[in-house]
Amino acid sequence: MDILIAEVIGDVALVLAVASVLGAIARRCGQPAVIGQILAGILLGPSALGRLPGHLSARLFPHSALPALTVLSQVAVVIFMFAVGYELDRRALRRRHRAVWLVAVCALIVPMSLGAGSALVFRSQIAKLGQPHVSHSMVLFMGVALAITALPVLAAISRERGIAGTVPGVVAASAAGVMDVAAWVVLAAALVGTPGRTGRPWPETLGLIVCFAAVMLLGVRPVLRFWLSRRRAMSNQLPVALVLALGSAWVTASLGLHPVFGGFLAGLTMPGPDGTPDAEVLRPMEEIGGILLPLFFVVTGLSVNVGALNGDAVALLVILCALASAGKLGPGYLAAKLGGLCRRDAATVAALVNTRGLTELIALNVGLSAGLIDQRLFSILVLMAVLTTIATSPLLSLIRARAAPPPGNITPEAHAGVQHTEES
Repeated sequence: MDILIAEVIGDVALVLAVASVLGAIARRCGQPAVIGQILAGILLGPSALGRLPGHLSARLFPHSALPALTVLSQVAVVIFMFAVGYELDRRALRRRHRAVWLVAVCALIVPMSLGAGSALVFRSQIAKLGQPHVSHSMVLFMGVALAITALPVLAAISRERGIAGTVPGVVAASAAGVMDVAAWVVLAAALVGTPGRTGRPWPETLGLIVCFAAVMLLGVRPVLRFWLSRRRAMSNQLPVALVLALGSAWVTASLGLHPVFGGFLAGLTMPGPDGTPDAEVLRPMEEIGGILLPLFFVVTGLSVNVGALNGDAVALLVILCALASAGKLGPGYLAAKLGGLCRRDAATVAALVNTRGLTELIALNVGLSAGLIDQRLFSILVLMAVLTTIATSPLLSLIRARAAPPPGNITPEAHAGVQHTEES
């Protein structure tokens, strides 16, 4: 036991160190830190470290230590998903509601349809990868895999590029929140339909999940709002948030769904002062999740083997990247234009909603653990998520460059107008 404890502690230290270094390098390259952390997980797995002499990946992360690392990573993901649900800005839905709902609907339904269709059209290519069969649940899952937008990564990119408070930043973040909720609901439906998740029939499981969500949102939330409003000045809400997140995750896991659904539902349930997130709750939850999330990336990276992908897999990766990007960029741009945004703002919204990253990886891990996809298809979808996320920053730079007038042709009046537009 002492040896196992030492191995787990050493693995945690190694993961945090490598993820911190690569996260800092990613930021210097104009990418969000999470990209570097994801790459750290892939590099520490069989794709890179495992290909060196001596089987270093297996030595550093022995099978005996994986259960403990997996539990820690799942706790981190539950806390992270709580923060995602808690941070959703419901007030923004009322402000730019037309643009937000148009972007959310179009940038969700189109890529989801393309993803579900790809599972059917490219059935033979998927079968060559070792995928045993294409079930209805797997078709739904592929739709979700191409339709997800990573709200936390989108928010990080918006903050780093100074567009978080602008019209396109608000519209993209709000639409991403709506799409995430819808995507998780569809993913939950796909999981309920999989055999062997629980010992009870799937209609009974679905009914229990719906009842639990109703109890949380219609019962627990008002009670918490009343209790916290009376004790806000004398109580620390962080323990309440942790208990709510972990308890909700335990319930959803017991009902046959992944714990991340419980964390997300707990975030939606937790009330904030005046309808806004409480910084004293949100900040530490984000920090706790952020510190431990690199463990999740490593557990993910241990299931990704880029070297095992052949020509057929690479071709499918290119197809899925094209479908995923086309399903977000085109509909996102047109919907934003119909919502009243100018061309530059509409293009910015489209580029932002094409961000996948962390939220996508969580969904992919859920599908892998449920047996909806095998490890080769999992590796392809992970690479798709990374590539489409990496493309976001260059796209935003290109949009800004094309919108900027030539140097020396800016009058003081035009310069003032540009500043006014950016501040709005």
